[in-house]
Amino acid sequence: MTLIVTLATCSLNQWALDFDGNLERIRKSIQLAKAAGATIRTGPELEITGYGCQDHFYESDTYRHAWEVLAELLQDEKCHGILLDIGMPVSHKGVHYNCRIVALDGRILLIRPKMHLANDGNYRELRWFSPWTQRRTLDEYWLPPVVQETTGQTKVPFGDAVVATLDTCVGIELCEELFTPRSPHIDMFLDGVEIVTNSSGSHHELRKLHRRIELIKEATLRNGGAYAYANQQGCDGDRLYYDGCALVSVNGEVVAQGSQFSLNDVEVVTATIDLDDIRSLRGSNSSRCMQAVQTPPYPRVEALISLSKPSLALSTPLRPTRPISPKYHSTAEEISLGPACWLWDYLRRSRMSGFLLPLSGGLDSCSTATIVDSMCRLVLLAIAEGNEQVIADAQRLCATPEDPLRLPQSPQDLAQCIFHTCYMGTANSGRETRQRAKDLAAQIGSYHVDLNMDSMVSAVVTLFTTITGKTPQYEANGGTTTENLALQNIQARLRMVLAYLFAQLLPWTRSQRGSLLVLGSSNVDECLRGYMTKYDCSSADINPIGGISKQDLRTFLAFYRDKYQLPLYDQFLEATPSAELVPFSATYVQSDEAEMGMTYDELSVFGRLRKVARCGPVAMFHKLYHEWGSGGSGLSALAPSVIASKVKRFFYYYSINRHKMTTLTPSYHAENYSPDDNRFDLRPFLYNAGWNWQFRKIDEAVDKLKPE
Repeated sequence: MTLIVTLATCSLNQWALDFDGNLERIRKSIQLAKAAGATIRTGPELEITGYGCQDHFYESDTYRHAWEVLAELLQDEKCHGILLDIGMPVSHKGVHYNCRIVALDGRILLIRPKMHLANDGNYRELRWFSPWTQRRTLDEYWLPPVVQETTGQTKVPFGDAVVATLDTCVGIELCEELFTPRSPHIDMFLDGVEIVTNSSGSHHELRKLHRRIELIKEATLRNGGAYAYANQQGCDGDRLYYDGCALVSVNGEVVAQGSQFSLNDVEVVTATIDLDDIRSLRGSNSSRCMQAVQTPPYPRVEALISLSKPSLALSTPLRPTRPISPKYHSTAEEISLGPACWLWDYLRRSRMSGFLLPLSGGLDSCSTATIVDSMCRLVLLAIAEGNEQVIADAQRLCATPEDPLRLPQSPQDLAQCIFHTCYMGTANSGRETRQRAKDLAAQIGSYHVDLNMDSMVSAVVTLFTTITGKTPQYEANGGTTTENLALQNIQARLRMVLAYLFAQLLPWTRSQRGSLLVLGSSNVDECLRGYMTKYDCSSADINPIGGISKQDLRTFLAFYRDKYQLPLYDQFLEATPSAELVPFSATYVQSDEAEMGMTYDELSVFGRLRKVARCGPVAMFHKLYHEWGSGGSGLSALAPSVIASKVKRFFYYYSINRHKMTTLTPSYHAENYSPDDNRFDLRPFLYNAGWNWQFRKIDEAVDKLKPE
């Protein structure tokens, strides 16, 4: 007779400080888990408050409201009959902790604080919380009155313990703890824990998911056991998109996996496991057994519930869920889906009426427009599937006085309601780019405006001339570099002013309510190099491609072209990237890469070495010498002096433009070398751009590499 357990884990689209919404989503997930026959349910990290409360975790209100929400869940009899693992912040003896609350039938069994906190990249948990460092130790936690009245309890165990049910043992791990060298699950499994839950707030980053899944599989492979992983999904109020993918792994294999990108607010993933499979695997491993007998025991908190059901006693026998192959999206699919889901969350939760995008006819703004198109396709698919939340949001956005419950009938129909594009041309704009923008808008279905802004540019220049008596000229007309750059910046900044004007008033001209969110279109490499005008049309409300490289955007557009058979995209992929801010002629066309003095491919390399490999100028030179130089495997076999020149050029322009990152539009975080200031990339914005000591050391290295 085997012992069958059905586990439930979930992805919830929680929102920072949305206590009503968070409560309902948690409650719904519990009810869905029970309906699926699960006897244990785990949810995302800090699910009651939302993960992204940031400095609101300093406020006593945040903790007070979290307990109030928990009390509502505990007294709801529809949430009884299942072992619950719920996340919230807890203040204990004046110290704030990131905790899991284990509850059963309206009573709290254990408060388990997080022991290893995420404190790098996008995460600042040590700013708000302290780790619980007393391993295998319990303290007493005195419950607040609102919970005492609900549960009849005055105090509960607080600390590092496991939960012993009538038939098995459950351990708890929190997000970062999985990624540490000595993860708690190792000792838990050795001490007889058979099921470990992990509640996470893990964000999407391109090409990242496989690391998470491999760690989870490995957690159960060497030791045997079941691992139920839950995660936040959606935009929690910041530039991160939490990418769900709740899953269950047993004995080194994935048996259930949820979606990575979804418009569903609640997604519950269940798997049925056989405890005998775990016990059989463990008993046959002599080395594991020898380590297990030497492992110090965990305190055990009793839960008077049997998670398993004897399979032969069931009228319809339950069968263990069969292993599956994990699903991974390609990079292009990730770009197509992640930022699109993030945009939808931002739009519906901001209560704005839609988007406005300055559509230049170039690859970057085409990528942003395409992500909006992908969002529209996802919304239509969710409507067809009967997603009530998406239907309600779409009706609000598409309602008319004649039809307040109107729903879009196609992606283009939705785009016509919410997506506005604007081509802002000057005398320096090309006919081809204007036509590409117009054709793309027609294909996607956006409400498109085409205008010339030469009169605005001329008015600003005339004002300057009136005041100073001097008229700036382009270099092509005999002007200096300073004049040339100033004239370009006038155009770029005026486009930003126009974008916000049209964002506020275009809905009014169409007899619609509200105003629009302005979308930016600067890619991560331009931001890194600072190849943008401060407060130009890259200054926007949000930017879905600000964390994506030019290389990946090309791959994405090619994928989208092929998937939906859109030959128009060939024109964007083949066009030379150009700002089109200076006069062009038969012999000169402004080129981004020529002006930057480096290619977009090189910028991606510089960015990863600077941020991911943590290289200063000298370390970057040495690495690139082995990669690009004659001493390495690089196809180009560049001379050391050429590599040195490229490194110096990059660091010079990176440093003189770093100040632009202080005003960078909040961007969807997708790349691990993002230069996003104060949020992900904590570096100064005032540098000695000469890098005198560092560049001198590079020159010395080049001299040593010269042949004698």
